[in-house]
Amino acid sequence: MSLYLVRHGLPLIDRARPAHEWELDPAGYDDIWELRTSGRLPHRAAWFTSPEPKAMATAGLLTDGEVGVVDGLREHVRETTEWLEDFADAVRRAFAVPDAAAVPGWEPLAVCRDRVVRAVEGILAAHPDTDVVLIGHGTAWTVLQAALTGREPDLDRWRALRVPDLMVVEPLRST
Repeated sequence: MSLYLVRHGLPLIDRARPAHEWELDPAGYDDIWELRTSGRLPHRAAWFTSPEPKAMATAGLLTDGEVGVVDGLREHVRETTEWLEDFADAVRRAFAVPDAAAVPGWEPLAVCRDRVVRAVEGILAAHPDTDVVLIGHGTAWTVLQAALTGREPDLDRWRALRVPDLMVVEPLRST
């Protein structure tokens, strides 16, 4: 079985609110519907989403089926509304030193990784013979993919992620 990691659709950026509160921008709905009809997502799967509004709305546009909301799938917590012109550099610093906050108000990336991996391991254990679709976030999916495959985080892939985007992972499962 496969693990499908979907990055949420285009967010409606509101510089007065932290990113985890942003809604989905209706201007990006067509891209989500295109993914829905592309044939790239499994017909039968267990679906779960981050509790963030942009992820939950993306899930609602991708499937008419039941979608579980899992707090552990939320993005790397960034409790700040300060706009960073060098956002990509800040994220790279977070990956370079995952045990420290790269920016004041950001959780250490290791905390995000541990939370997301724990949540996904629980989901996979509960659905061992089923494809799983997770709707969430680019940084969280990048650390998750590295943890599941035993590879270094692919920051070039992170930087190239679209909204929405899809990654398929064959997770390493213990026997």
